[in-house]
Amino acid sequence: MKSKNIIIVENLKKSYNKVVAVDGISFEVKEGETFGMLGPNGAGKTSTLEMIEGLRKIDEGTATIDGINVSRKPDAVREIVGIQLQSASYFDNLSVCEILELFGKFYNRTVNLKSLIEKVHLEGKEKAYANQLSGGQKQRLSIASSLVNNPKVLFLDEPTTGLDPQARRNLWDLIKDIKETENITVMLTTHYMEEAEELCNRVAIMDEGKIIALDTPDALIKQLLKRGFKPKKLRLSATLDDVFLDLTGKALRE
Repeated sequence: MKSKNIIIVENLKKSYNKVVAVDGISFEVKEGETFGMLGPNGAGKTSTLEMIEGLRKIDEGTATIDGINVSRKPDAVREIVGIQLQSASYFDNLSVCEILELFGKFYNRTVNLKSLIEKVHLEGKEKAYANQLSGGQKQRLSIASSLVNNPKVLFLDEPTTGLDPQARRNLWDLIKDIKETENITVMLTTHYMEEAEELCNRVAIMDEGKIIALDTPDALIKQLLKRGFKPKKLRLSATLDDVFLDLTGKALRE
């Protein structure tokens, strides 16, 4: 049985003054998949996510999540989505547990702190303040806070930006584990092509507010090769990231 489309976007548009940020894009995201949005800075990726999440007004077009119209029922949408923002700020005088409890109160939910902290691998940091956490730990806390309402869809905006290779790979494993064990649909933006290949079932490539390609990573690569693409440099079967991790170890240093 085919998966249903849990996110449907039709002719979505957004402008800031006279600058068109998102120019009439349409796409669907299937239930249970990881869908990536790629593109250069200013391509419209974050604006697209924010409109779908209900955080930014839609100028034209529609977006629905699990059959709920985002513009008409934004509160209902927020009940079923989790949002990890590109940069999150927390109260410096609150501990990890207190932050997660606070997010639970936003949704009127009692949070199973032990389970949630174990899920994002923050054991031993329950009483630590946010400003005492490393970059990777802060990102895992951000993901934990986006899971307190048991969402159907998890939005991740450049989740590994600024992280070292160990922390980045660890977060990849965390995202995969959450998707598989919680049966969550994931939609993410990223500047890392290796990240998109590793995590995404399909990707949409945006440029100047439009989607210029949409398919699986493998299919897009094969299409490029069919057009006669020849790499300028011989591709090896390992990357410099792999060398770094092999020499320094894959374990997080926190």
